[in-house]
Amino acid sequence: MIFRDRQDAGRQLAKRLMKYANLQDVIVLGIPRGGVPVAFEIANALHAPLDIFLSRKLGVPGQEELAFGAVSAGGGRFLDQEIVQASGISAAQIEQITRATRATLDQRARLYRGDLPSISVEGRTVILVDDGIATGASVYAAVHALRQMKPRKLVVAVPVAPISTSNWLRSSVDELVVAYSPEYFYAVGQFYDRFSQTTDEEVVALLRHAARHLAEKAARPTGQHVDPPSAPVSAISHRDVTISVGSVTLEGRLTIPEGAQAIVLFAHGSGSSRHSPRNRYVAEMLHAKGLATLLFDLLTREEEAIDRLTAELRFNITFLAKRLIGVTGWVRQNADTGQLALGYFGASTGAAAALVAAARLPRIVDALVSRGGRPELAGESLAAVQAPTLLIVGGRDEVVLTLNRQALAALKCPVKRLAIVAGATHLFEEPGTLEEAARLAADWFVHYLVPAGSGELNVVGTAATHK
Repeated sequence: MIFRDRQDAGRQLAKRLMKYANLQDVIVLGIPRGGVPVAFEIANALHAPLDIFLSRKLGVPGQEELAFGAVSAGGGRFLDQEIVQASGISAAQIEQITRATRATLDQRARLYRGDLPSISVEGRTVILVDDGIATGASVYAAVHALRQMKPRKLVVAVPVAPISTSNWLRSSVDELVVAYSPEYFYAVGQFYDRFSQTTDEEVVALLRHAARHLAEKAARPTGQHVDPPSAPVSAISHRDVTISVGSVTLEGRLTIPEGAQAIVLFAHGSGSSRHSPRNRYVAEMLHAKGLATLLFDLLTREEEAIDRLTAELRFNITFLAKRLIGVTGWVRQNADTGQLALGYFGASTGAAAALVAAARLPRIVDALVSRGGRPELAGESLAAVQAPTLLIVGGRDEVVLTLNRQALAALKCPVKRLAIVAGATHLFEEPGTLEEAARLAADWFVHYLVPAGSGELNVVGTAATHK
């Protein structure tokens, strides 16, 4: 991980922006929600005012995923005339969609700002900040909408973005500042140790802290120091645990958000461990939804050493399922987790182990998600699984996609779905694809593990979904 959290990312990014410190015309705009904690640290370091920038793409009627422009709260609007002409959208439709979209954005702006006034960007140097960029499509739309509000200079600053996206965006802004541009990128959260979701309440608190700090600074005599306010800290408990299963001891990482009502156990894939960056990213997404997680090693260190040479254990699904069942027993006996609803998240061969364990524990396992899994390795256990099961596969992972379709047919549980993430290969390394897989998993677990769920379940997104 490159950044501990968004606050650390903001401090690191601020070091690259110090030429803008103490300038009267500079304003820092955070993109809610995750960009605001990063922007907060930058505004503190530069002694600049902090505000939010809300924008949204305008979708072609009937093809909402195709944007014909973008609009922002406060007045900015950009129209892509080529798309407008090609799609045949009328001027009346454009105005109707713009009004509805802007009304939604203005409502959110009032939620965040409250009685704080918005800060005009016209004629000023604007530093637009987010917590990272994947494909760049949303930031591209935001930049064009912001341009209509006539800033003197537009700087986009983010902690992390892939090289390809950075090269594409650079010509659209006056300056692009990226702290880290990896060649291999699959999700923004991959580069954070803690990437839990920023809440609306945190955004409100940060804006008020920043405004109060500037007001206090202006009221103090010249040269007198004012300590910058501290950002809110999420109430999430992280701790390393040791888990006794039979004659062996396994190592794990238990994370429990305050008020959690459910826990998800991760069964990693062949040759992986609790340190898997992909599983850690998914876990952060679950924490943001209020779900507890347990990431643990299915093998001891000695077994891992043997498996690296022989690969004899990673495909021993019966052995791995037995381990997962043992860890499930530990979770059930633990005072902090024993009463929580329980789900499994499996990847690769770990998904097969999760399915076998779920078949043997029908009254304990309440939901199951497989990402890039090998469910066919669960064999006859597929027909005995009762928990609602979601199979997530990359659209370009053709062999595994075929195997998952066959497994879907073999599953007899009342609720089962196959979600195909467009453009993803087996490891979901393509920008934005792991984020989509994590969102699908989080929505599934919230819906089936949390009492009253999250309302209407959405497991489509950019994925194709099959029952």
